[in-house]
Amino acid sequence: MSDILLILITAIVALAVGVYIGRLLLQKVYKQQEVAARQKAKAIIREAEINAEAIKKDRMLEAKEKFLKLRSEFEEESNKKKNIIIQNENKVKQREQHVTKQMEDNKRRENELNKEKEALNLQLEHLHKRKEEVENQHKEVVAQLEKIAGLTASEAREQLVDALKSEATTQASSHIKDIVAQAKLTATKEAKKIVIETIQRTAAEHAIENCVSVFNIESDDIKGKIIGREGRNIRALEAATGVEIIVDDTPEAIIISGFDPVRREIARLSLHRLVADGRIHPARIEEVVTKTRKNIEEEIIEIGERTAIDLGIHGLHPELIKMVGRMRFRSSYGQNLLQHSREVANLCATMAAELGLNVKHAKRAGLLHDIGKVTPDEPELPHAIIGMELAKKYKEHPDICNAIGAHHDEIEMTAMISPLIQACDAISGSRPGARREIMESYIKRLKDLEAAAISFEGVNQCYAIQAGRELRIMVDADNVTDEKAAQLSFDISQKIEKEMQYPGQIKITVIREMRAISYAK
Repeated sequence: MSDILLILITAIVALAVGVYIGRLLLQKVYKQQEVAARQKAKAIIREAEINAEAIKKDRMLEAKEKFLKLRSEFEEESNKKKNIIIQNENKVKQREQHVTKQMEDNKRRENELNKEKEALNLQLEHLHKRKEEVENQHKEVVAQLEKIAGLTASEAREQLVDALKSEATTQASSHIKDIVAQAKLTATKEAKKIVIETIQRTAAEHAIENCVSVFNIESDDIKGKIIGREGRNIRALEAATGVEIIVDDTPEAIIISGFDPVRREIARLSLHRLVADGRIHPARIEEVVTKTRKNIEEEIIEIGERTAIDLGIHGLHPELIKMVGRMRFRSSYGQNLLQHSREVANLCATMAAELGLNVKHAKRAGLLHDIGKVTPDEPELPHAIIGMELAKKYKEHPDICNAIGAHHDEIEMTAMISPLIQACDAISGSRPGARREIMESYIKRLKDLEAAAISFEGVNQCYAIQAGRELRIMVDADNVTDEKAAQLSFDISQKIEKEMQYPGQIKITVIREMRAISYAK
């Protein structure tokens, strides 16, 4: 029992001693850690102070550099302005010196002129005296002649004039009769000879423009892609190009219908690119049609330049060259307008050479005589007058302007080449099969349809399709509501009924498309 107590006491004492020793050790460890932490904190503070000092120096250097740079720029700008001011002052001084010199010269010249004026006055006085002497002598001579002849001067003058007039009238009448007789014998023969030789020496092709183009495809499977889901692709293509796309049972072919050859060509090329690319959807269709329209505009300029080069015509204004290119896609009574104008130019050049006139002016006027038919706005004026105004606007020769304006007798012919243009225009158009008047009146009716619809407010685009049996009108969705679209369709139909004549009936379709566009950035 005493041993157990002793062990317990020993254990308790040992435990107390251990706890105490452990506590001392912990305090020592904590103290060491505190010292280390303080040293580390001092090191961090010292390092931070060093970094701050370095950053401060860098910022000061940057500020100094920026200040020096701004100072140099300011000094440079100040020097430039100072130099400009000095130059202006020098110019002003030079101008003042020049003005002063001019004033001195003017003053000297004025003195010289005054001296010359005085000398002239003396000469005039002398001439007046001399004139009076001559008149007195003339009166004396006339009085002596009147006494000798027994007639006054006025009576003698009248008798002489009557005698000369009678003799001149007799000779002139004789010459006129001879000239008229000779002209009657040779004029008709020479005119026919020149016209026949001109036609024989000029060979031109004739292209009859139709209202239908055919787009060939390799497989009928492509038709489904072109039509699209619920017809959205074909509707987008028709809306973008303004033509009618006919996809029927015709094997491996799609029909493009429209009276405007430019629209048909844009639709045909756009279809070709879409089919070759394989991606056919409304957004892609609009993108391709926009690119194709731009390419067609470039092609029009190229056609105009090539035509001018082929005919040897130089110095045409770029706008006139563009209009010449647009003739390629325009028909006149079914005759291709560019081919017709080229033929007239060649005919005029040949006739002018035969008659000894200006060949270059004749050829230039022949090419431009129908330029008024391809103006974009097409005002209510004869195309000859429009063409003449365009030629004047772009600084063409007055003879060329007169020939253009007078080739349908809208104005008087004052240039020698004007009758040639009129004759060659008639020769080119009167060949069998060259023109079809029905086609021209048909196209004019379609254009009048589009013009009647486009005149209403809110209409963006208008296309006559289905051979003029349908009018499709695209309106601005922001300005035209659904109710207003219905009213607009009715108003356009009423205007067409009152102002136009047409067979059957015309369907007016107003399309109001709302688009919401946003961009993911």
